[in-house]
Formats: sequence, structure tokens, C-alpha cells
Amino acid sequence: MLKGKVHKYGTNVDTDAIIPARYLNISEPELLAAHCMEDIDLDFVKNVKPGDIIVADTNFGCGSSREHAPLAIKTSGVSCVIAKSFARIFFRNAINIGLPLLESEAAVDGIKNGDTVEVDLEKGIIKNITTGKQFTAKPYPEFMSQLVKTGGLIEYTKKRLAAVK
Repeated sequence: MLKGKVHKYGTNVDTDAIIPARYLNISEPELLAAHCMEDIDLDFVKNVKPGDIIVADTNFGCGSSREHAPLAIKTSGVSCVIAKSFARIFFRNAINIGLPLLESEAAVDGIKNGDTVEVDLEKGIIKNITTGKQFTAKPYPEFMSQLVKTGGLIEYTKKRLAAVK
């Protein structure tokens, strides 16, 4: 179960907004996180707490197919992102590093910036604790669920290889 305060954004939040291109020479996750969202929300890094949740409208993560964007979000402490839709390459990159994403139009419309939200990834249930409203998102297929639970593709592969030995 995930629970956190919502940081809400609009439509077409691209990877340049998530982590500006001027920081792409950085590979350390903590340094990337220090610049997460700074071009659209200067206070994000100051305000985000471990477990917080990003909620956005449509086409979140569009633009360049950089792995830096979901890594900056995850390392900043965000536990998941809820949006009406995601750019496909961003979606894949996020799952590959273990950052859960949920698509739910009703949830996005029913959640405001600053609300507290609780998410059950296995059931696809999103509850706005602030308003008491509940929403659903399609849960992941088992394989993708395992990728997210183990922390992404690399950790999943390590675990599978260790089981074979």
C-alpha cells in the first residue's frame, strides 16, 4: 500500500520538464533527483516527501526517451505516478526501474494538488483520503507486477538468476 501527498500537474509534461536536458550529463540518481521538475515547479524538490504521489493529466512523460526522467522521479521519493495517459517509452522506462504508474481518468479528475492519496497497486484501487472518494485503475499483469515489486528489470533479473543457481 502506497500513501502520500499529491503533486499535481497538467497535460504533456515532457521529459525535459521532469529532468531538464542541461542535467543529462549527470548519472547519479540523487543528483538527478535534486533537479526533478524544477522547470515547471521550483518548489517540488523542497516539498516532496518519501511516498508522495504525482498526479498528471494526459501524455505524461512525452518527449525524449531518456531513462533519467523516471529515475529522477523515483529517487526524489515519489512512490507512484497516476495519469490519464503516459507516453509509451516513459511507461516502459518507469516499469524497468520499478516506478509504478497507474492510468485512471476518474482519479486524475477527482484528485487535487495537496490531497492525500492511498494506492493499492495489486488491486488497482486509488483512494483519495482527503475526500473519501475511491477510483480504480487496471492492475498490472503478473509479470509487470513482479518487475515493479522487485525494483525493476535489473533487480528482477538478478533475483531470477539467483533462483537458478
